[in-house]
Amino acid sequence: MDFFHRFLNFVAPIATLSALFFVTPLYCAFKLLSYIDRSISKEDVAGKVVLIVGASSGIGEHIAYEYARRGACSVLAARREKSLREVSATAKFLGAPEAIAIPTDVSSINDCKRLIDQTINHFGQLNHLVNCAGVTPMCMLEEITDITSFTSGMNINFWGYVYMTYLSLPYLRKSKGKIIVIASSASWMPAPRMGLYNKPVSEIYGLRMSPKGAVQAFSGIPDSGSILT
Repeated sequence: MDFFHRFLNFVAPIATLSALFFVTPLYCAFKLLSYIDRSISKEDVAGKVVLIVGASSGIGEHIAYEYARRGACSVLAARREKSLREVSATAKFLGAPEAIAIPTDVSSINDCKRLIDQTINHFGQLNHLVNCAGVTPMCMLEEITDITSFTSGMNINFWGYVYMTYLSLPYLRKSKGKIIVIASSASWMPAPRMGLYNKPVSEIYGLRMSPKGAVQAFSGIPDSGSILT
């Protein structure tokens, strides 16, 4: 066993550095080409209906503003109603024909159903789903006094994405729409004191990237994508 450990200590650093040396340039080239392709072939989203989950602040809020500048109609969902209405007003000011705020807790499948129903009843279609809702608990497991208090956060970070994707699929297939998943680098590079966040985001990324898993349900929806933050 000692020999095996010494062998790994010698080989692993060399293998890691070699992989970084060869893989990093290829990865950077791929990202550059992807950026150029997206810049050249931007989708015209004017008049399309975009549902943004987690739109009351942060990344979701600014995604709403970018869609607004491009003339998309937005449905903004999150738990904080006051913040949602402020984002909705700003989106309209920036050019959104319509931006409606629907307070939603995506950890509840009934709330997710209500959100989809209200979106379809109001607009009659759905073109883009942006899954962006999430919370970031930070603590050591041994410091937790009530483990059940983290259930809601885990449900938001994992089941919220799954519920919204599952319920949106029939309408996105009909419109040949897109699913945009806002993931995290914590899905492949876990951070200290964030174990209860690392796990669900890694599951989301795995669900999205799995070649033969549940993500194959997306097969009828072209150009769906993930964005790492």
